[in-house]
Amino acid sequence: MKLKAGFVTHEMGGEQIMVATGEASFPGLIRSNATAAFIVDCLKEETTYEQILDAMLAKYDVTRDVAEADLNKVLGKLRSVNALDE
Repeated sequence: MKLKAGFVTHEMGGEQIMVATGEASFPGLIRSNATAAFIVDCLKEETTYEQILDAMLAKYDVTRDVAEADLNKVLGKLRSVNALDE
């Protein structure tokens, strides 16, 4: 999976902002906390669910269940705005 072309991220004021360009159909922006920004950054290159999860477990001091819940929430949001190529 990968973030679709047409979605651009920018760091601003300690948070990540993701906006859709003309190529994307989502007419808004998404503000991300540090964990969501980490996931989005992983999705800038082709990756898998397991690779993102492993990267999260290596970076954050959380249980697998917590990391999976966070990952599923972020992926769900990205799917809802059609931001993922899967």
